[in-house]
Amino acid sequence: MIDLDSNATTPLLPEAWEAMAPLMLANSGNASSAHALGRMARQQLETAREEVADLLGARADEVYFTAGATEANNLAIFGLVGPIPGSILAAPIEHPCVIEPLKALEKRGFAVEWLPVDPRGIVDQREVSNRIRADTRLVALMLANHETGAIQPVRHVAKTLPKQIPLHCDAAQAVGKIAVDFRDLGVGSLSASAHKFHGPKGVGLLLLKHGLTFQPTLFGGHQQRGIRPGTEAVPLAVGLTVALRHAIRTMEANRAKWLELRAAFLGTLDVKSILNGSPDGLPTTLNLSFPGCRAEVLLMALDLAGIACSTGSACSSGSLLPSPVLSAMGVPPDVLNSAMRFSFHAGRTIQEMIDAGHRVGECVRKTVRP
Repeated sequence: MIDLDSNATTPLLPEAWEAMAPLMLANSGNASSAHALGRMARQQLETAREEVADLLGARADEVYFTAGATEANNLAIFGLVGPIPGSILAAPIEHPCVIEPLKALEKRGFAVEWLPVDPRGIVDQREVSNRIRADTRLVALMLANHETGAIQPVRHVAKTLPKQIPLHCDAAQAVGKIAVDFRDLGVGSLSASAHKFHGPKGVGLLLLKHGLTFQPTLFGGHQQRGIRPGTEAVPLAVGLTVALRHAIRTMEANRAKWLELRAAFLGTLDVKSILNGSPDGLPTTLNLSFPGCRAEVLLMALDLAGIACSTGSACSSGSLLPSPVLSAMGVPPDVLNSAMRFSFHAGRTIQEMIDAGHRVGECVRKTVRP
């Protein structure tokens, strides 16, 4: 099996496991306990928090460890909008763990205005400025799209917003693949998930700008200043930190490798395909349509041929509906209904990508309708 579904998850970095294992097996104190084991765990947790802050251009007291990007996005969205309904700006290309909280807020009386995107899947920053209202409570704009890899103008949008309107940025697909500096982006909050950059599953982070008005939505403990209460998963936070450090330190070398892998795959693919999204997006992500094929049939054929890929985000893979991301981009029906996402990490080899290209081509030829 050749795994070309790295946007769904990545294998754990061995160094991350080595750092986590002693904390899970022996030094397993609760970071909230006052005894020596608890103090040791607290020190490890705060050291991890400080390093994450340094790596992502934030302050240590702006870093909150969560169970993943889904929890982080929910915490940020519900915590930042405030109790009085108003308007929210967001794009329909956001991940389901942003879209669904926004739809829940609509049921509470908030008005969500969905921003248009261009054929590359990129939000026009001028549209954001034009749609700001007196009652706008929040803007949500991801950094890199999970289906197409298109990079959004987050920094430019954040600079144009009035100071009282925070911008929440889902950066789950961007962290570890492109440079991310919380302070430079100018956003109010930012989320990430460790398993997207070879960290452990079940842990993520929320960066929350110091001084923002925030209403907690979880209760039951004093941990993490009450914003994300509950016993902190110290081993997972340490594993996240090790993986993040490695991803950032190797990013430039990895980028060169990603481009080589991408070129090898595309160079071998000898069937008609259409690239969905910007060619300048994440080099790890290819969204390709194969007109004449049905995506769900091609997906099964590829699985049988030993290729792991997807028709969209893992969180919505059970849906039979067309991709909302590609729908928002206005692609034609035959392109929309034959789209596949291929995503990879630097651990893949050139030969694997060549083999994958041959297998994909063969499957397309077998499933294409005359």
